[in-house]
Amino acid sequence: MFTVLVVIYSATGANVHPNLLALAFPLLLLHSALLGTGTGLIISSVTTKYRDLNVLVSFGVTLWMYLTPVVYPVSQISSEIRWIFLLNPAAPVIESFRYAFLGCGSFEWFYLLISAVVTIFLLLFGMIVFNQVEKNFIDTV
Repeated sequence: MFTVLVVIYSATGANVHPNLLALAFPLLLLHSALLGTGTGLIISSVTTKYRDLNVLVSFGVTLWMYLTPVVYPVSQISSEIRWIFLLNPAAPVIESFRYAFLGCGSFEWFYLLISAVVTIFLLLFGMIVFNQVEKNFIDTV
């Protein structure tokens, strides 16, 4: 659906300039799915055991959304603190999507690599935590 919209916007003359990085769409999508899976496994494991953390997790997810440049591009952030925002593992993926399909934004391999390493760590850590807590899920629920 997204690809169809990009083609339609490009054909109608909108300010959309897809480039060759758009071919990496499946990899970026996989990266984002693995990041969501890893954090989801950790959050579900922890909140099953400690139910009071649901409020903290809800606040944390909201805060993470505001710290991730979805609505605003990274270029609007001051260059002195831009690197802090790009250490957010979701930010380089979002910026790569923006750069690949809109032709604006930034694409930085270094921060995307850091994001991939953090994503793999979160996924592995989430799987370990989930497997440890899974044994007691039925007793806790």
